[in-house]
Amino acid sequence: MKTLIKNIGTLAGILPAGVLRLEGEQMNDVASISNAYLLIEDGLISAFGTMEECPGDSHGDGPYGYPGDCSKGHPDGCSNDTTGDNSRYEVIDAEGGIVMPCFCDSHTHLVYAGCRDGEFRDKIAGLSYEEIAARGGGILNSADLLHGTSEEELYRQSMERINEIAAKGTGAVEIKSGYGLRTEDELKMLRVIRRIKETSPLTVKATFLGAHAVGREYVGRQDEYVRLVCEEMIPAVAAQGLADYVDVFCDKGFFTVEQTAAILKRAAEFGLVPKIHANELEISGGVQVGVEHDALSVDHLEQTADAEIEVLKGSRTMPTMLPGCSFFLGIPYGRAKQFIAAGLPVALASDYNPGTSPSGDMRFIMSLGCIRMRLTPEQSFNACTINSAYAMGVSGTLGSITEGKKANLIITKPLPSLAFIPYSHQTPFIRKVIIP
Repeated sequence: MKTLIKNIGTLAGILPAGVLRLEGEQMNDVASISNAYLLIEDGLISAFGTMEECPGDSHGDGPYGYPGDCSKGHPDGCSNDTTGDNSRYEVIDAEGGIVMPCFCDSHTHLVYAGCRDGEFRDKIAGLSYEEIAARGGGILNSADLLHGTSEEELYRQSMERINEIAAKGTGAVEIKSGYGLRTEDELKMLRVIRRIKETSPLTVKATFLGAHAVGREYVGRQDEYVRLVCEEMIPAVAAQGLADYVDVFCDKGFFTVEQTAAILKRAAEFGLVPKIHANELEISGGVQVGVEHDALSVDHLEQTADAEIEVLKGSRTMPTMLPGCSFFLGIPYGRAKQFIAAGLPVALASDYNPGTSPSGDMRFIMSLGCIRMRLTPEQSFNACTINSAYAMGVSGTLGSITEGKKANLIITKPLPSLAFIPYSHQTPFIRKVIIP
């Protein structure tokens, strides 16, 4: 199958092959082509350029063998392939809209049961995240709901969220377990994620987050729970091939640096790559232990100092910030500008979950990156595409306009500029989402 997108006002997010992330000043620019075309073959980006270079011309002898002048609306709709196989291909007229890579959301918890709207009232009344958790709420409430939810129902609820984020332009998503907190329920969550991967057009990565909190049965016996994670959960997850990554909530009131290191060391024995929840509630040492264990990303980072910036320099670890969590909880936003000024990369992700960020709208995340974190539209765009793709291990195939990458694309309505997307964040802007 071949698809030609023509009359693109701006083709945005172009990167050379081999560029897997952008750092420091590299994040300041979004390479683009005006008045462009893009060719898709077998679900991959095969070519792009200006409309003057669009495949085919009025003589039918263009470089790809397509008849007709695509810039002038050839009467046959450029529907005939003259390469010899007589196959047909689709032509999409972008009508001057922006074509850009789909968003990549590298940190979500979107497989969950029910919601936690009751805690919403508690937050409004002034209770902090830590206070709600100390009363047995928060993650434990979600675990209680999940225990009583069938695997089929959990899949049904989760697919509703998947379809929602796909319609809003997310083409790749990482999904964590962590609301099971029992071996059988963690495995149930991961089986649902695997089913989503098999049935959804999105690129999906699975993360085992058994160390999200201590299960109710182990309250007051945290070291025993850590042993359960290490000796029972991790081997079971690995035996069934259910996860790409392992994560630990290394923060105040959750898991210590020592416990985190023990879990990551055990996970490495089974080939699970680390990702870390760190520094949401306080400076916890989670960034340092993540870098020490070569974590793919360290996420949250609402609370950081210069020491975290220094330890990340020269590492392969992607600092990932979650402004939706800051917005919903009313806590500080990550120091993205300082990280970029120090030459580091930054990714943004949604943290989609029922308690602290109940939305997977990456356009809103891009907007918060600009409005609350003072990133430029270009920096925020790169943080939500190529760098977030890197943070979930897919930047070799997604996250930019690059020949050979998967053609996960957003076609927008005609817009004044790329900045309009985060600027007018409630105005519908998507004309079509392509996820082959």
